[in-house]
Amino acid sequence: MQSTVTAKGQVTIPKSIRDAIGIIPNDRVDFILKGELVYIQPLKTIKAFRGAVKKKASTSFEAERAQAKAAVAQRVRKENI
Repeated sequence: MQSTVTAKGQVTIPKSIRDAIGIIPNDRVDFILKGELVYIQPLKTIKAFRGAVKKKASTSFEAERAQAKAAVAQRVRKENI
């Protein structure tokens, strides 16, 4: 696949390449030079990982705090025995 370099040094990444590596408008990319070859790699941001981890069932803050306090108390008891 070919593309032309503009006077500003810009090139258009062909759509089939963008689709294959998941580049969408406003994504950032990294260029990696190895010898005479140049590789292009999309840079993933925190936003790209949204939804990657399944959310736990929602519990109240008070319930989570009570659970954390119980875990700390249990650890302290074990250390003092």
